[in-house]
Amino acid sequence: MAGGANNQMADAIATLTNIVARDHQPGREDEMRLERFMRHNPTLFTGGYAPDAAVKWVEEVEIVFEAMRCTEESKLTLGTYVLREEANKWWKNAKLRMGVGGVVITWEMFKGEFLRKYFPADIRNKKVVEFMELKQGNMSVAEYSVKFEELCAFSPHYNTVDAEEAKCVKFESGLRPDIKHLIGFSQIRDFATLVDKCRICDDDGKAKTNYYKAMSDKRGRGQDRGKPYGDKGKKVVENSGGKKRGSGQCYKCGELGHKSYECSKKVDKCFNCGRLGHKSDVCQVKVTCFNCGEEGHKSPVCKKPKKTMGKVFALSGDDADQGDNLIRDSQVEDPDQS
Repeated sequence: MAGGANNQMADAIATLTNIVARDHQPGREDEMRLERFMRHNPTLFTGGYAPDAAVKWVEEVEIVFEAMRCTEESKLTLGTYVLREEANKWWKNAKLRMGVGGVVITWEMFKGEFLRKYFPADIRNKKVVEFMELKQGNMSVAEYSVKFEELCAFSPHYNTVDAEEAKCVKFESGLRPDIKHLIGFSQIRDFATLVDKCRICDDDGKAKTNYYKAMSDKRGRGQDRGKPYGDKGKKVVENSGGKKRGSGQCYKCGELGHKSYECSKKVDKCFNCGRLGHKSDVCQVKVTCFNCGEEGHKSPVCKKPKKTMGKVFALSGDDADQGDNLIRDSQVEDPDQS
C-alpha cells in the first residue's frame, strides 16, 4: 500500500514538473501572452480613411497593454497582430522601412508612424482649431465637458500637469454667460472641481427655469378657468399651408379670413364697384348717394337734408291708445315750399 501511494505521488510530481517546464519554454510564454491578449477582445483595425476610428483603436489597445503590464517589445507584437487587410499590408512595408540598419522598432515609433498614416496632420489641425473655438452653446455642462476632454487630447499644451490652470481658464471661457458669471469669480483652478461646480450650477438653473415655467402654466390655467367662453366663439380659418389665421378682413380683396399680406390674389379689388383690377379711388363707375339717391357723390358729402331713420316699437293696440306721446302721423316738410 505504501509503495503504491509513493508511486502515485511520484507520477503527480513528474506531471507537474513537465507542465511547469512546458510553460516556461520561450515559445509557450509568447503563446500564452497572446491568448491573454485576445481574451480582452481587442478591436481589429482594417485601415482605410477613418481618422477617428484609428485614434480609438490605439486608445483601446493601450488600455489592454496597461492591464497586462506589457513590455515595449510585447506591445508591438500584440498590437500589430490585430491589424488586418489594408492596415496589415501597410505595416509590412512600414516595418521594412523603419527597421533599416537593424533599428529596434518600439511601440511609440509604431504609433507615430501609424497616426501619420491614418490620422494625418490636416485632420489633427482641424481638431485643434475645433478645440480652440469650442463653446458650450446649447449643450449641457456634462456634454460640454465630454467634448472638451475629447478635443483637448489633440492639444498637447493642455495635457501637462503645469497646464491645469490654463485648462480651467479655457474651459471657463467656453461656458454660457449665465453659468460663467456664477463661477468666474470663484477662480477655481482644479479642473475636476470646476466641472463639478459648473454642472451643479447648470442643473440648478434648469430646475429654476422648470419651476417658474410650471408656475406660469398654472397661473395661465387659472385665468382661463374664469373665462366661460374663451376663444371658442372666434372664427379660425386655415390657409393652404395649414396655419391658423384670424377672421380679419383683407383690405386688398375685401374677403374675410385673412390679412392683405396673406392675400393670394394678385390684383386689387375695388370697394366701390366690387370689380377686380383697380382701386376705388380710380373707379370710373358712378357712385350713388345713400342719402338722396342721386349719382355722382356719396352720402358724407351730400348737401341735401339728412334723412332721419325712424324707430319702430312693437306695441299692442291697448298700449297705443294709452300712449299720449305717440306720433300717430307725420309729414315731411318740403324745404322748397316753406
